[in-house]
Order: sequence, then C-alpha cells, then structure tokens
Amino acid sequence: MSGAAVHAWIGLGANLGDARAALRAAVQRMDALPGTRVLQVSSLYRSAPVDAGGPDYLNAVACLQTSLEAPQLLRALQQIELDGGRQRPYLNAPRTLDLDVLLYGDERHDTPALTVPHPRMAERAFVLLPLSELAPEKTTAAQLAAVSHQRIERVAHACDWLQDKR
Repeated sequence: MSGAAVHAWIGLGANLGDARAALRAAVQRMDALPGTRVLQVSSLYRSAPVDAGGPDYLNAVACLQTSLEAPQLLRALQQIELDGGRQRPYLNAPRTLDLDVLLYGDERHDTPALTVPHPRMAERAFVLLPLSELAPEKTTAAQLAAVSHQRIERVAHACDWLQDKR
C-alpha cells in the first residue's frame, strides 16, 4: 500500500440477476477493502447498454478514499466482480457486476491492465451523470451535452437504493 490515501472514483454497473442487490453488495465489499472506505455513492440510474445488447443496466458511481495503489485497487475490484458471478464470455457481454476505476486521484495510468482516467468515461452518460451528481467539477457541460442522446433515468436516490427501499 502507498502511504497517502487518494480519492478513487468507481463506476458500478449490472444488468443480469438482481442488479440492485449486486451493486449494493459491491459497495459494502469496497468499503471493507484494506485501507479503503466508501465516502459517497450516487443515485442509481437505469441506462440502455452502450455498444451491446441485453437488458438495461443499473449504474452508479462511488467515491472511495483508499491507500491501495491503483493496480491493487483494480485487482481487488476484479475479485469483487468474480465473487459476484462476473463472467467475460465476449466483449461487452451482459454482466452480473462491472466495476471500473474511472479516476484515481490525479494519477494517470496506461498499462495493458489499467488505463486511468477511464478511456471511455466521457462517452457514457451512465458514468457522467452519476459522477456529476457527486463531483460536478469532474465533468463539463460539453461532456454532458455530448451524451444527452443516450437513454438514462434516475431510479433511486443513494439513501434509498443502498438501504433496499424500492
């Protein structure tokens, strides 16, 4: 672990099984990671799949404070995905759980395993809307306008979906 804690922004998504429960469990698991705590979680959004078929996704963004280094955090998130039943049969397949490192402090990473900032986050309303809800300074009006054609709707505030208030 690195000595200093940083804020990491994580995109959450699921469109198979009980997606709401999977996302709620993922938030709890992230909060239990070593040297990590969940600071904020956005509202829950329903969005159409992008570049894929299948049912609509439920999406959110979480802000973590973590002392895990970016590659360690990625590995921990991938383990949470696997424990949640994530399979990768083909590119953009429907998912029981998808966790993406969107931002990791001010750091930039470009490796085969991890690219931060996330390379496609500015193309996706399901990332930008929940991110702008928590941290408006992380998005721009131009970015939000560029994804305004994508179908997305808020379905629950964080205080409701995290406590299973449907």
